[in-house]
Parts: sequence; C-alpha cells; structure tokens
Amino acid sequence: MSEIALLRQQIEFELVAMRRGLTGLASGRARHDFIHASMSRIGTCQDHLAHHLGDNTATMMVCQIYIDTMEQVLPQE
Repeated sequence: MSEIALLRQQIEFELVAMRRGLTGLASGRARHDFIHASMSRIGTCQDHLAHHLGDNTATMMVCQIYIDTMEQVLPQE
C-alpha cells in the first residue's frame, strides 16, 4: 500500500474515532481532549500528504475524506 493510501486510511480512522467519541459516554474536558488529539493527528497526516501532493490537493483530499466519513452510517455498538 502506498504512503498516500496509508495516510488517507489513517485520516479516515481518526475521523471515525472522533464521530464515535462524540456519541460516547465521555463528556466535557475528556471529550475535548480526545477530539483535539485526533484533529492534531489528522493535521500531521495532511502535512505529509501536502509533501507528496501539494497543499491545495492535500486540503481538498482531507475535506473529501471528512465529508465521506461523516456521511457514512456507522454500525451501532
């Protein structure tokens, strides 16, 4: 698997975790810290994508992954 594919997969993983974190039992500061950490990891992945693809393409890719991930119906746990 290419580095770009791995970065895309990691971004999707972080976004799914964030979605689940928003609906989980954690609240307040714990939830904020969890989401902040995920966003930070997504930012790092975006920086790596930008190194390979350029800033604009990386930004568009992350935005599209965000849209696609947020529109998915997640299985109930």
